[in-house]
Amino acid sequence: MPFFTEPDHYEKTILSDLQGAWQVLRAEVVDHAGFPNWERVLFHTDEAMSWETVRRLERMEPLLLLIRNLAVQGDAPTEVLQLIEDIAEILQEVQHDLKQGKPL
Repeated sequence: MPFFTEPDHYEKTILSDLQGAWQVLRAEVVDHAGFPNWERVLFHTDEAMSWETVRRLERMEPLLLLIRNLAVQGDAPTEVLQLIEDIAEILQEVQHDLKQGKPL
């Protein structure tokens, strides 16, 4: 019986960019913990990064809007707000690629 071997190369996709952007946002929220609503922003960020949401990308946009609103209402640091906008741009690109039938 052959053993499973780890692949020696990986193809970078737009979904890996999206995943990376969520991870960077999560770390930034933790680094700036203490602003109003930060715990809720963190909770919903984790939800947006979950396998269930990634499998149904249409759920991600409403979560992103909720996260943006909580961050704005909580007067989150500029770095957090900018990362949210970066995610919005990548998510738009993902949605465009899906409409075009491009593989993710």
